[in-house]
Amino acid sequence: MPHTSSFPEIPIPDTVDLWSFLFDTTSHPRRNAFPSTKELITCGETGRSYSHADLRSGSIDFGKGLKALWGWKKGDVLAFYTPNSVDTPVVTMGAIWAGGIVSPANPLYTVEELTFQLKDSKAKALVTQAPFLKTAVQAAKNAGIPEDHIILIGEPDKSGKFRHFKSIRSTSYTGEYARPSITPKTDLVFLVYSSGTTGLPKGVCLSHYNLVANVVQLDYVDGRYWFPDGGLDGKGDKGLGILPFFHIYGLVCCVLMTVYSGWQLVIMPRFDMEKTLATIQKYSITFAYIPPPIVLAFSKHPLVEKYNLSSLKVLHSGAAPLTRELIDAVWERLKIPVKQGFGLSETSPVCTCQTMDEWAKYMTSVGKLFPNMAAKIVAEDGTEVTNTEDSGELWVKGPNVFTGYLNNPERTAAAFSEDGYFKTGDIFRRDEHGNYYCVDRLKELIKYKGFPVPPAELEGILVGHNDVLDACVIGVDDKEQATEVPRAYVVLRQGVTGEGEKKKKEKELTDWMATKVAPHKRLRGGIRFVDSIPKSPSGKILRRVVRDQAKAEERKEGAKL
Repeated sequence: MPHTSSFPEIPIPDTVDLWSFLFDTTSHPRRNAFPSTKELITCGETGRSYSHADLRSGSIDFGKGLKALWGWKKGDVLAFYTPNSVDTPVVTMGAIWAGGIVSPANPLYTVEELTFQLKDSKAKALVTQAPFLKTAVQAAKNAGIPEDHIILIGEPDKSGKFRHFKSIRSTSYTGEYARPSITPKTDLVFLVYSSGTTGLPKGVCLSHYNLVANVVQLDYVDGRYWFPDGGLDGKGDKGLGILPFFHIYGLVCCVLMTVYSGWQLVIMPRFDMEKTLATIQKYSITFAYIPPPIVLAFSKHPLVEKYNLSSLKVLHSGAAPLTRELIDAVWERLKIPVKQGFGLSETSPVCTCQTMDEWAKYMTSVGKLFPNMAAKIVAEDGTEVTNTEDSGELWVKGPNVFTGYLNNPERTAAAFSEDGYFKTGDIFRRDEHGNYYCVDRLKELIKYKGFPVPPAELEGILVGHNDVLDACVIGVDDKEQATEVPRAYVVLRQGVTGEGEKKKKEKELTDWMATKVAPHKRLRGGIRFVDSIPKSPSGKILRRVVRDQAKAEERKEGAKL
């Protein structure tokens, strides 16, 4: 039998679009909990900020400006290619007000990677920052986006050639610039790209209803109605905006939850440990959603003792499982609890989370299933696992589960069971108390510091090198960084023999790959030269066999020390 959430069923609005849910007083059950003038979004470096009222009025003006300037219509896609900025939320909400779909892209993408997303999403315009214009302009040109449809946030470019978002505004109240009617369960609000293990990234279609549902679910589990001490609310809690807003994890847990719950979000454009510590101290940050490598930094970085972090109530970790040793290390050093959650782009994103009253008791779990959700753990033969000691693939169903992959009915159909459960591709077990434990990944996607690295993409690039006959890429654990790193196993057209020759060829291929991919996809795990790549009778690379071989090599090397 499917497992239902341990939390009680909660009401989730199904007739309200995301913008109205966040900004209209009649649709927002939390609006009376904090004043509209409260500072919500703050730049940690400059102090520039937006209140709830600023975000509301600014997003309306920008949305009307899109309509006035380009005749923006419901369903038009606005792409983002930018690191975190204090301006990201108001521009995002403006596009949503106008009925648009927001499609964020990693600002480390190469021209080719960005071009693909712009083309696939059929983006009408692109938001970026001045330092990223070179790649943005070329990718926009490749995708057929006119140069005057490139919008800047942050600082204007010195040439004055590109339009800044503040110039795109209209205060007209004519019917022509009115909001379009939204059908929350079918109309999309975000189009995020999920890297698969085979083929090109997939456009994950997230509806208004999906996002409204996940905000309500998060608010219940992490909000003031669940925690013994009243939880996180709009009366003084301040979050650290270090998660990237080009990922749905950062967009929902940081941006949307801040606007809904009345937190103050202090934004940092990128992670730097000393700046992070200084920001926590300066603003008295009370919580942060972060990936495991930043948890590791809190446990080991020598600068931690130099700053006052006493304001921190809790750290929330996602994107990859944490070890008990790492959680213990942070507690012993700082007496700050680190609780975990699990989610995917396809679940908007969070579907399980620990609560503050249980994080220490079930430390290595990723918590309980969110309200209004159901789940199955399914064995390889398709039967449902009932024994708490056994594991299988996690299947989930709920209001936050996506509507499908963009223009890809085959992949969409393959992703769901006949009875409507989304197959996550992750191996889990569930204990008798309803806590979920991530055991392994069925999918072969590598996660470097939370960023997805599709092995097939790297393999495809490697075999394009004249000297490479075949290749397999896997993720290997880097304990120093608390993350996986990509490692390539390569068959050369002409083998190499001596250690010096091997090192020279490894450096040559590693440097060449670094010019072809975004930084998080670089071969930080090194290159191993092999005689052949194990494959199935149908020719599919057996990455699991290669991973087992890699673990055996590591055990052998460890025994020699």
